[in-house]
Amino acid sequence: MVTSQTNEQALEAAIEKKLTGTCREEIAATPVAERTALYRAGNGYYLGEPSDFNARHALDEVRLFHFLEATQPIELAKLQKQSDWKLKIVERLDRMIKKYGILHIFRKGLGVDDAHFTMLYPLSLASSSERVQQQFEANEFSVTRQLRHSLDNPLEEIDMVLIVNGLFFATVEHKNHWTGLNARVHGQNQYKKRDFNQPLLQFGRCLVHFTADTDEVYVTTKLSGASTYFLPFNQGDNHGKGNPKNAFGHKTSYLWDEVLTRKSVANIIQHFVWFDGKDTDPLAKKTTLYFPRYHQLDVVRRLMADASRQGVGQTYLIQHSAGSGKSNSIT
Repeated sequence: MVTSQTNEQALEAAIEKKLTGTCREEIAATPVAERTALYRAGNGYYLGEPSDFNARHALDEVRLFHFLEATQPIELAKLQKQSDWKLKIVERLDRMIKKYGILHIFRKGLGVDDAHFTMLYPLSLASSSERVQQQFEANEFSVTRQLRHSLDNPLEEIDMVLIVNGLFFATVEHKNHWTGLNARVHGQNQYKKRDFNQPLLQFGRCLVHFTADTDEVYVTTKLSGASTYFLPFNQGDNHGKGNPKNAFGHKTSYLWDEVLTRKSVANIIQHFVWFDGKDTDPLAKKTTLYFPRYHQLDVVRRLMADASRQGVGQTYLIQHSAGSGKSNSIT
């Protein structure tokens, strides 16, 4: 068991254990001979190592190449005759992300010379094909804690990052009320002070940035210093803001119990996140990267589930507050 703590580390450990089946604190207390198995995906996520991070290109190279070797050896063999094949893939990936953003790579894949790589096998709720399901299960989701991401300030850390096949989906900064800190003020201010010119924090390089405490979650898709704008990512409580009490844990446990599961993340990448820029220049300064708020995810998923059970043609009444993104929910 993890020793009870009242700081951010305890919250990180709870999330890591939910996603992977274990956590760093448990591993530290495990005999060395038994540790290897703990690094495998327990609840669907691998435990990432900070040392596997390529800060210049913002990649987890170990997960990236393990995924490619395990799922696409034939395409990989087209490049492996070259002595610099790994560098060629990394540099091509870096150029394409800078030009189109990470979302493009997740959805369209990566072409390198005459090879083409799928970078995220999609989740198909409609298909019963065993092959489609096996391909989805081959995706390598991982979580890394205390990631030193900065080229200019090597000691600066991000509490937690979530990675899909070596590519970054989300960063998370944790706060805990027991230490007098919260996500709304202290977590947001921490992000606002980050150097957003560092590769991992550049716009479009990572899809979303969360700051969470035990009561609330806030989200942004674009770090821009003091002008960074966060939106609540809360469930709502009794027709108001915040989150309801949770008799079984933290008020914000829906973030890791529901939103950050593998199937949910894949579904978000496939169907919910989008740029409003032109396809030829999606990372232009005026571009907005839309990430769904919790209530938008919830209403769309509930409608889809009901339509699957009842069939199309049903009538629904959905209540949204002003400024809550009704148009995007409808879309």
